[in-house]
Amino acid sequence: MTMSALFAELADIFAADVAFERHARAALKSAAHQQMSGQTSWDSATIGHPASLPDALVSVMTAPDAHPVCRHLLQLQLDWSPPTTSNDPLFINHNQHTVHIELLGPRGLVYADHVRIGLYGMISDAACRIHTHPAEEIYIMLAGSVWWKRGDDDFRQHNPGSRSHHPSMMLHANRTEERAFMSIYAWQGDISTDDYVYDGLPL
Repeated sequence: MTMSALFAELADIFAADVAFERHARAALKSAAHQQMSGQTSWDSATIGHPASLPDALVSVMTAPDAHPVCRHLLQLQLDWSPPTTSNDPLFINHNQHTVHIELLGPRGLVYADHVRIGLYGMISDAACRIHTHPAEEIYIMLAGSVWWKRGDDDFRQHNPGSRSHHPSMMLHANRTEERAFMSIYAWQGDISTDDYVYDGLPL
């Protein structure tokens, strides 16, 4: 699978008829078109040094209930690594059990200054604790199972196809139990990470 085909396939995942998802869908389709028309290109040098995914993530991404795009992701040499959203030592420590790649954004495979879209996964029995940021955010689950907490609500389980939407500055957190999970996310609005706050409060 080419990266342009991947971007086009990922665009279709943002299928809800709401402004946020229309915005993310259009950004991904534009990036796919840029690559197809030769305005941008990806190869092993621009994608980075491929890193293997943990077995727990490969297992859920090849499970029968996983979104078909997961098998295509496993065919690509992507540079999976923990997110670098914050320099907070607690954030860095707690995110050693996660994998991430920014596809579209200020640090993405394709540059964009108005949106961040990427992939984010977590192994089983792990957690990313309470945090906030100015950007509006949505996660769409691609594989496995994850529990999301939004604001003062209790944790709610999410499986492939479900969404967790976080308005600007909403407290949120996520954790896994027996299964790992993989997702695609999008940020819009103030996508700077300057005011990202990781409280790290126990769950």
